[in-house]
Amino acid sequence: MTNNKITLAFLKTLSSPVILLEGKRNVLHKDRRLLIELGKLLAGELPNARFRSGNATGSDELFSKGVAAVDSDRLEIVTPYAGHRKKHQITEYVTDIDSIRAVEDEEVMYRTKSETKNPKLIDNFKKMGSNRVTVKAAYLIRDTVKVMGAKNHLPSVDAALFYDDLKNPESGGTGHTMRVCRAMNVPFCDQLVWMEWLNNHIKIAE
Repeated sequence: MTNNKITLAFLKTLSSPVILLEGKRNVLHKDRRLLIELGKLLAGELPNARFRSGNATGSDELFSKGVAAVDSDRLEIVTPYAGHRKKHQITEYVTDIDSIRAVEDEEVMYRTKSETKNPKLIDNFKKMGSNRVTVKAAYLIRDTVKVMGAKNHLPSVDAALFYDDLKNPESGGTGHTMRVCRAMNVPFCDQLVWMEWLNNHIKIAE
């Protein structure tokens, strides 16, 4: 499920890291506060870090709220198209895949196609652009860019923390992003890891 047991101590060893915070849209009610608290904790403990996420409801939004409560200027959002959930953007640092011409980035497209379970979808997107049949591809490309970055636009991330569906792990867009992390040797973990050290940190603070 993970390829590295990330700790806060490990994250503190990284110099000016970019850390991806994202996950499922459906978040258990009892967990919602913890996602916000993780964003706050990381932003406070890692003053030289930048944080990247998508702009989806659920995990992305909750993680981002936590970071923004400390410093929204260190939060960057990657979207599948311009104007995606614009009313809900809480930072001015927003990049959409069209503005950086991600479809022309051979490495991004190769990795997206390699890690998706429907590579034909990516081929059709390249041929036809976004339509009701291929729109899912834009989200997958966005998920790849969140990890890899894009030439001359965004750096790759140094680590990633996810909120996953533990009953159906590594599925959907979150699963795609995890596979990209694994392929790119980006250390990542899900809530089974970060909730443990988050809770320990909260207990120490109390």
